[in-house]
Amino acid sequence: MKLTWLGHSATRLETANATILIDPFLTGNASFEGLDRAAVTKGVTHILLTHGHADHLGDTIEVARETGATVLANADLATWLSTKGVENLQPGNTGGTVDFDSFTVTFTNALHSSAFLTEDGVSHALGNPNGLVLHIDDEPTVYHMGDTDIFSDMALINELHQPSIGLVPVGDRFTMGGAVAALACKRYFTFDTVIPIHYGTFPIIDQTPEAFVEGMGAGPTEVRTPKPGETIEF
Repeated sequence: MKLTWLGHSATRLETANATILIDPFLTGNASFEGLDRAAVTKGVTHILLTHGHADHLGDTIEVARETGATVLANADLATWLSTKGVENLQPGNTGGTVDFDSFTVTFTNALHSSAFLTEDGVSHALGNPNGLVLHIDDEPTVYHMGDTDIFSDMALINELHQPSIGLVPVGDRFTMGGAVAALACKRYFTFDTVIPIHYGTFPIIDQTPEAFVEGMGAGPTEVRTPKPGETIEF
């Protein structure tokens, strides 16, 4: 499996049978500037959304139209996307699992919010925020936490799914900060590898993952801090 962090929470996963974009915030993502959008969206088969905020919904509608990719989202967000011309939709909700043959996606809880403000100033409530656990055939299990604070039921997520790779928000203000994110990873999970995300994009969130890296210390979990556009192979 190849994992490419695209800045903020946007991530591209390439598996043997699928090419997946998670939270494809490309246009307007300061961390994505200078990267090749065409290369990032080429061959995409699935788009997975944690929630409906603009910095996670991102380019979903455009990429879905360009590629024909199947879009997975919570039920309310999926219904709204259907009114925007997205045709290949798979709705779900917290606790549910959707099977895509070579991989499954389970919606977990996340402590955040989820709404989208349109250009005409109307705010649309788009369901509850989620994390996403991907069980992939013959590949490591990936947990993208979405936007969240720490919560004790993370222990149950680990017990149920045993994710080996964690994508962890660390930017503070809108999610947990680095020190708390490190506590979550060490107290509730047995990750092999963690990758901090959701930092450096906007001036009002933390600009580096240093607090997270420091909080993780020299424990058994590997901390990887790729640059936007850098690919890690597992």
